[in-house]
Amino acid sequence: MVETYIKDWPGKSARDGGPEHPAAYHMLDVATVAERLIAQAGLPPPMAQALVLLICLHDLGKVTPGFRTMLRPGPPAGRLWHWEWSELLLQYHDRILSTDLGGDRPARFALYAAVAGHHGKPPSIPQSEVGPLLWSLDPAARDDSAAFVSVAAADLWPGASLDGLTKEQAQRLSWWLAGLTTVSDWIGSNADWFPPREAGPSLTEYVEDARRKAAHAVAAAGLHPASPRAGALFDFAPRPMQSACAEVVLPDGPTLAMIEDETGAGKTEAAMILAQRMVLSDKGSGLFLALPTMATADAMFARASDIVGRMLHAPSVALAHGRSALSEGFRGVVGHVAGENEVTCAPWLADGRRKALLAHVGVGTVDQALLGVLPTRFATLRLWGVASKILIVDEVHEMSNPYVARLLERLLEFHAGQGGSAILLTATLPLAQRQRLVNAFARGRDRDPPKVVAAEYPALTVVGEDVATRAVEPLRSSRGPVAVRRLDTAKAALELLSSGAAKGAACVWVRNAVDDAIAAAEALADRGVAVDLIHARYTLFDRKRHEATMLGRFGKDGTGRAGRVLVATQVVESSLDLDFDVMISDLAPMAALIQRAGRLWRHMDKRPWPARPVPEPVLHVLSPDPEVVGTDRWLNEVLDGGAWVYDAAECWRTARVLALEGRIDAPGGLRALIEAVHGQGAEPVPEALVAGEIEAEGRRQAEASHGWQNAVALRHGYRAAGAGHSDTLYPTRLGRPQRVLALSRADAGGRLTPWAGGTGPEAWMLSEVQASKHRLDTLPLPAQDTAAIRAATADWPDWKRDSVTVCPVGTDGEICDGLRYEHGRGLVLGS
Repeated sequence: MVETYIKDWPGKSARDGGPEHPAAYHMLDVATVAERLIAQAGLPPPMAQALVLLICLHDLGKVTPGFRTMLRPGPPAGRLWHWEWSELLLQYHDRILSTDLGGDRPARFALYAAVAGHHGKPPSIPQSEVGPLLWSLDPAARDDSAAFVSVAAADLWPGASLDGLTKEQAQRLSWWLAGLTTVSDWIGSNADWFPPREAGPSLTEYVEDARRKAAHAVAAAGLHPASPRAGALFDFAPRPMQSACAEVVLPDGPTLAMIEDETGAGKTEAAMILAQRMVLSDKGSGLFLALPTMATADAMFARASDIVGRMLHAPSVALAHGRSALSEGFRGVVGHVAGENEVTCAPWLADGRRKALLAHVGVGTVDQALLGVLPTRFATLRLWGVASKILIVDEVHEMSNPYVARLLERLLEFHAGQGGSAILLTATLPLAQRQRLVNAFARGRDRDPPKVVAAEYPALTVVGEDVATRAVEPLRSSRGPVAVRRLDTAKAALELLSSGAAKGAACVWVRNAVDDAIAAAEALADRGVAVDLIHARYTLFDRKRHEATMLGRFGKDGTGRAGRVLVATQVVESSLDLDFDVMISDLAPMAALIQRAGRLWRHMDKRPWPARPVPEPVLHVLSPDPEVVGTDRWLNEVLDGGAWVYDAAECWRTARVLALEGRIDAPGGLRALIEAVHGQGAEPVPEALVAGEIEAEGRRQAEASHGWQNAVALRHGYRAAGAGHSDTLYPTRLGRPQRVLALSRADAGGRLTPWAGGTGPEAWMLSEVQASKHRLDTLPLPAQDTAAIRAATADWPDWKRDSVTVCPVGTDGEICDGLRYEHGRGLVLGS
């Protein structure tokens, strides 16, 4: 005779004429997946069994008439979702569970909420409503759910125990447990791996079959264990920072390492060497590499894919950002059968940004990890995916915006709180920011923050129970110091670039604003100079094309560079391996200028002094005189739109320090330059700039406060602090709102097709371009209710039609009055 708690309560509806899948069987499917996944966490067996038992009960709310009515004809369903009923029934059956699990009641209740909240948000039924709701429930549901709980606890996981787990520990654990439950439920709900089965076998009979299926399902999903490998990652002679990472003593327990070195010193390879040692020391089972932008993530994915196959046996590798489907490198590993030293990605992992964080090695934007500490839907899935990995955050100095910085601190706190280790890479990090990051990691470990003393530069800092900072021998380069010279006018910049190009130099002008970059490129072209242009206002299709040309021309092994000028915005500052003979930059804060200068005379082994067409490396800075500050519009005396991009106070301090120093001496002199501008002892600004600095400081404080307010609190637990809001309500970055345009062109029949060519969602994604919403809203953009646009967007989801504006581009490039687009110039606003 089949027990009523099996046969009377369906968990999955029938498909293609097959049977319903009982809720009891589905809960065992999910629990056996959790068994496989939790075995990789190294928890004590009693605790591991307790968590698997709780995950088994995640869908106890399906043993209710309301859920059954959704699958079978019956009375109208109630107002609660089944996962909300799961929490109520777990609380109702706490007397049974307390006998089997032990532990404190508040600790158990925190974990009940964690497993119940597996659909991306925690339950939130007020405690005052619990009693009436439970007593309104069908007695058969109360009895059958109790019977299921009793059998699962007594017969399936009899060794389960929460003894010794405090409420505070349970609240921290609740974030991790909620993520594990979600992953287990997603895999356990896959009907290809767990096909529906008619009610019949007992729980003890069914669970053995489910365990066999779970072993296959976890492997097919790409979540099987990937054992570490101890061989050498690289075949070249190590640089000083790489040697330091290979030799430094690693402390016990979760570890934070900070690698500070100049651009081009091999920080990425150093981080990989250190990460391999951490994996071999059981500080993580994989990696997540977080980058500041999608472009830098794409570039890192290609590099990491060539390395991690030597670090792990057949690892799954995934690209995590909103446009990962457009990456040819990523598409090439999806479903690939990995050979020796190769990588792969299971199709299940490739299906969505959230899943990408579950791969053994994830590469993506830092935003994908930061969403884990915001009250967004499935945030716990992201946290769980990263928790088992070495978190590597590259270009940390790019995340100095107060809002992003606070989110990064909270991410480190969560990561340390879940037992994770991290490696931070930076070229130009102020000491105060470095200390805040160390403090955040210490909070996550519930430790007093250690004081990080100032060190020589470059430096490797390792934080465990204590902190150890060691100076690293600078990488010797024949380039020497970079001289800094000021230019007074844009005309002087144009003349310098024209002269440099005439000598056969590869030149670059880094501008702060897109409109200024377009204007500079046009002015150079009018002078007969061969000019390239790159900025952020291209469609992705054209930007990829321009980036490929730029790297092929100005990269390490670039050809055809002589006599050409690249005009670029900040897109060239980080993670792009470029090399120029002559450089001009608009005045920007010191950290940005140091990054830009890192692309000047970069590859001296390829292009030594005698081969350069100019006698020395010089950073020419387009800047007003820092000794003459008459008004608060000091920057506007020389710069156009670029005068509004950065705080005038930081720009003045940068100009002042560089005028006094006259050079950038990397790497030894970088620390002093950074602290003189971005440190706590920076020089006061002239009177004319004081009011602006006060206003800017107010904005920074407001952004920092916004970050703390938005970020969830580890200590409060998932039920109290988690939520299921849209990503758009809780952004990972603040800034001027952008509007997305999808460019199109008409074919011979008048049908609108994507600008990038082709058809389908990927072609439209490649045709998107963003610009300031404020500026675009002033223009007469094309109406979206025309027959051609309605036909082109007929198969788009509603959210995309609401957020993306389709813009047909005429044969002359015109979109509307004041807006045009060209392959070469990109999106041009104005005349």
